[in-house]
Amino acid sequence: MFVDHVKIYVKGGDGGDGMVAFRREKFVPNGGPAGGDGGHGGNVVFQVEEGLRTLMDFRYKRNFKADRGEHGMSKGMHGKRADDLIVKVPPGTVVMNEETGVVIADLVEHGQQAVIAKAGRGGRGNCRFATPANPAPELSEKGEPGQELSVILELKVLADVGLVGFPSVGKSTLLSVVSAAKPKIGAYHFTTIVPNLGMVETDDHRSFAMADLPGLIEGAHEGVGLGHQFLRHIERTRVIVHVIDMSGMEGRDPYEDYLTINEELKQYNLRLTERPQIIVANKMDMPGAEENLEIFREKVGEDVKIFPVSAVSRQGLKPLLFEIADLLEVTPEFPLFEDLDEESDATVLYKHQSEADSIEISRDPDGTFILGGYAIERIFKMTDFSREDGVRRFARQLRGMGVDEALRERGAQNGDIVRLLEFEFEFVD
Repeated sequence: MFVDHVKIYVKGGDGGDGMVAFRREKFVPNGGPAGGDGGHGGNVVFQVEEGLRTLMDFRYKRNFKADRGEHGMSKGMHGKRADDLIVKVPPGTVVMNEETGVVIADLVEHGQQAVIAKAGRGGRGNCRFATPANPAPELSEKGEPGQELSVILELKVLADVGLVGFPSVGKSTLLSVVSAAKPKIGAYHFTTIVPNLGMVETDDHRSFAMADLPGLIEGAHEGVGLGHQFLRHIERTRVIVHVIDMSGMEGRDPYEDYLTINEELKQYNLRLTERPQIIVANKMDMPGAEENLEIFREKVGEDVKIFPVSAVSRQGLKPLLFEIADLLEVTPEFPLFEDLDEESDATVLYKHQSEADSIEISRDPDGTFILGGYAIERIFKMTDFSREDGVRRFARQLRGMGVDEALRERGAQNGDIVRLLEFEFEFVD
């Protein structure tokens, strides 16, 4: 089975907790602090593996969680950082945030990497909070939770040239005779359910990658038939080769087929119409093909270049391949995503945006104020509420972020209940 669209869950490793500990050596004045920091968790990193062709493995494993960092230890020893979790994906994989639809990474080259879920940093031990007034504080941080999200993986085949057309027009046969690819070929609809890729070399030693893509039918842009499973693969191609059964042996009209396929491409993605298109009149060795070609020429006009071929008998293929190679030399690449950071590191196409520090306040019907927001929740998860120093520090952090003032503006009064995740406290004015 060919798999080219799947949803998975990824989570960066949590940071290790910082430790509260105390030195007992006599030479340390006042028994100074000795709790070490926790180690950072591991990132979830996607890496391109050119030997992979489908997303099949993700049908059986859909949850990927990196290890957390080690906790801090006594005697000032820091916890060990966790290793990144490397997840192998095939070339052409696009990673999107399911919730926002934002493209996280477009992975195309062997060895290319992108951080998909960031690790949490390790919590600080009490040695980080020592002051002259309090050289041995009972205060430390828990490890920061790793980023977690659901992502959509889409595989878009990497090819310079894409063969399009109705089922059974001869795309697979054409690919098999111009390259070393061995696609499954049969005289029935949807023989091709897996995009087949082959390298083609012309007589003057120019080469390019050609993909035989699953056949289109009317309504494909809405998901009918193989629909989107086909159309997403053509988005990377630079030249479209439109193969038409000019014999009309299945009772279809070649010109109507031509119009239908182009309309499907347009409806799916208007930018596909920007790509140069070559028309291949296939099955010219069949009865009635010459007559149909003349009628077709009259309808499309003399300005449209048509290449009559017979893939089975290998007639007319050399001029076709030269034309494709010539077009590729003058046709630029069409980037899938204009907004990816082109100046970022060569192996990473996406940089996580910093989370907003906005304060979210709502109110339950029972009058309880509900606090939310990335920064507030992060501080909460990293606070050790089992120690009084940690509780006091948490209150100071909220006040410094303007939470007290924001609650007053929303009508909070002395004694009102405020909830942050599972933690409830009284508002003190």
